[in-house]
Amino acid sequence: MSISANISVEAPIESQIQEIAYDGTEIYQLAPTLSEHLAKCAAKIDFSKTVNDLDLVKQSIKKEDEKKDDESKDAAAHFQSSLWPWDSVRNKLKDAFTEVCVLSDVLAIAKEKRFMVLDPIPQEPPEVKPMVQVYARKKALASAANILLTGAERLKTAHSDQGGNRSAPDFHIELLRLRRNWRLKKVSNTIIGDLSYRTAGSKFMHPGMFEVTKAEDEDTGEESGAAAPGTVATAGAAPEPKLTSLKVNVPTELQGVAFIKVITQKDQGDLCTATLNMMGSTQLFPQVGEWQKTLDFAQNVLFCKELFNQLAREAVQLQAPIPHVVVGNQIRATLLPGIQLVISLCHSTSSDSNNSSEPIKDHDHVLEHSLHQLLREFHHKNTHHPFPHPASAPLGPSKKRMLAGPSAFDRYELLEMTKSQTLLEQIIAQAQHIFTRRRAQYVLDTLAREVKDPQITSHWNAMNSPTMSCVKINITSHGYDANLRTSLVIHVKERSLKCICRDGRIMHMSYEMQELRDLILYQISQHQIVCLQSLAKCMAWQILSNSSHLGIGSVEPLGNASSCVLASPNSDRLIAVQVRCDPQLDVKVYIAQSPAKDFFPGSLVQERHWEHLGGHFKELRFDKMEGKNFHNKMEFLMASLTSQT
Repeated sequence: MSISANISVEAPIESQIQEIAYDGTEIYQLAPTLSEHLAKCAAKIDFSKTVNDLDLVKQSIKKEDEKKDDESKDAAAHFQSSLWPWDSVRNKLKDAFTEVCVLSDVLAIAKEKRFMVLDPIPQEPPEVKPMVQVYARKKALASAANILLTGAERLKTAHSDQGGNRSAPDFHIELLRLRRNWRLKKVSNTIIGDLSYRTAGSKFMHPGMFEVTKAEDEDTGEESGAAAPGTVATAGAAPEPKLTSLKVNVPTELQGVAFIKVITQKDQGDLCTATLNMMGSTQLFPQVGEWQKTLDFAQNVLFCKELFNQLAREAVQLQAPIPHVVVGNQIRATLLPGIQLVISLCHSTSSDSNNSSEPIKDHDHVLEHSLHQLLREFHHKNTHHPFPHPASAPLGPSKKRMLAGPSAFDRYELLEMTKSQTLLEQIIAQAQHIFTRRRAQYVLDTLAREVKDPQITSHWNAMNSPTMSCVKINITSHGYDANLRTSLVIHVKERSLKCICRDGRIMHMSYEMQELRDLILYQISQHQIVCLQSLAKCMAWQILSNSSHLGIGSVEPLGNASSCVLASPNSDRLIAVQVRCDPQLDVKVYIAQSPAKDFFPGSLVQERHWEHLGGHFKELRFDKMEGKNFHNKMEFLMASLTSQT
């Protein structure tokens, strides 16, 4: 015996699917009515056939009828051969008699008007009771009078309340003010408002609805009764709360105060903190009541939830070298080794919102503005799509992508056009740039404070992009600004630095600030040597040698040593200068004179002209010399060593 199996048979969909909504709801097409079905069938008839076609059809039909008649006659003749010979005559007479009878009936009806008519059967009239009608009319009049009396009583009460308390505004005036700032619609007997950003391009699934009702008379009376004694006892202490005739009911999940806190941590220490809170003031419109504050806080909560939801979804989808962590209302992302970016959603439903309004240390307004701007740009891209160029092109690709074919873009350029950064990637990039910029500022300020000679001046560009800043560094010596000025420009990016020197050299550095410190110290040593050479030319001294990478002496752990050798106009004095930067600037000055006083001729060197080569170099106590800075001391030294003859 075979084993039976249950087979589930699903009935086919009789109606066609007209539309599928974004939430998956299927909207079916209604079944056509009889009139629509008749019109559909009539539309299938082809009325464009010519008369000749109709004649051909008629002729073919006649031929077929003739063939059938001939066949029937042959069959009848063959069949009647064995019957009565007058049978055919009898059949024809019978048919003629039937037609005459029908004609006689038609003439009789047309002449005598005698025919049968089907009339409806008359029903017995219902029994009319006058007292029942009287009671029904009386009840209807009583209900109408009750409605009128209730309306008149409400108008009278509203008029008396308005006359007694002028501070309470009218419900309709308040509703008009509410409608100016918020989108409202009437559903049945209730007024529904919308707090969401769907009209701006948001795709957040939260409905963001609120209900508007009229404040009850008891609530208004309690508010006025509670405010009256307070005004007498504390006159001038606090402003009196405004009465309102509107009552706004906000969903529970949108009540309270919410903000997004962004912290940059290093070894459990806060380096940079920024909060996102759209509530800049407690009351944006002075002419409205408490409902404006309630709606602003609710919309702020909705905005923060949408932003955090978008960031959390991107954190899960992104594939970073160090995976992002999303736990509860907190997102953790790694910026640099040992540095984390923590994004937290803080939502407080308590009535006391003083904690959210307290100032936060190290508040970064640039990051706060970026959090606003990134979500606004995301909404703008959802509603503003690029128009096709030309107009016959498909909708969607940008104008630059349309020109990819005529411009002969290669694969690399096409891939670059398709790349786009998410909100979380942009926030991480901006946080990395902020951290790198602060470290660069700290290094430059520390060097400017430690190095007194020469002077280091940093000029940060005020107009920067969120992920790149520009700083111009000028190295000058006091009193010798016109002699030489060393300038270099540094571009601070997310994880790298780019230095552009005055001679056009470009150097790329990582986010390690020790490289920037070495570069500045090297530029300082070069500035000292080059400025000294320029000063020597002004004082008619000769430059015998110059080296930016001195190969003698101890090996510097950081940077390179620079040196130069100068000769007096008469070549009887020599000055050797050595500038090192390990780890601080160290300047050493040596002098020599010719002819050498300690020259003694020997068996190998007997001529006296060899004494003009100069003697041994002697180191000077440069820190004991008089002068404001390095170049001033060198100017005094060269002036004192210059021979008068």
